[in-house]
Order: sequence, then structure tokens, then C-alpha cells
Amino acid sequence: MPTLGGKVDLNIGAGARSGQKLRLKGRGLPVPGGAPGDQFAVLQIITPPADTGERKALYEKMAHEMPFDPRAHLGA
Repeated sequence: MPTLGGKVDLNIGAGARSGQKLRLKGRGLPVPGGAPGDQFAVLQIITPPADTGERKALYEKMAHEMPFDPRAHLGA
């Protein structure tokens, strides 16, 4: 990932979510007379397109075998 201080490698853990913020300590703008501050990266998870019948079938298989309700924690 490019940062203000140069390129860095990020390890993104299992269970990461879109919109989650990661702090890159010491990779931000320098403070006058001090060390650089922190830079934040916001995750944006993009799924591969289901642009063929085979890929669409794979998504349907995943939905069937791994049921998941992303709004379950909302109590709605």
C-alpha cells in the first residue's frame, strides 16, 4: 500500500470488514519539531464479478453452503 512515507505491506487478518480502519503508526504527516503522525487506511473489499454462469453458480453454492446474514447483529 502506498503511504506518505513510502510503500508498505499490510497483513489483513481474517474477518476484516469493508470500512474497517487500520492505523499505520508513524506513516503520516510529520509534526513540526516531532516525529511523523499516524496514517489510516480504510478497507474496501471488492468481490470478483459473477460475469459467467460458472462464476454465478460458485456464488450460489457459497450462499447455500455458508449461510450468512450480515445484518443479524442488528436485531432486525
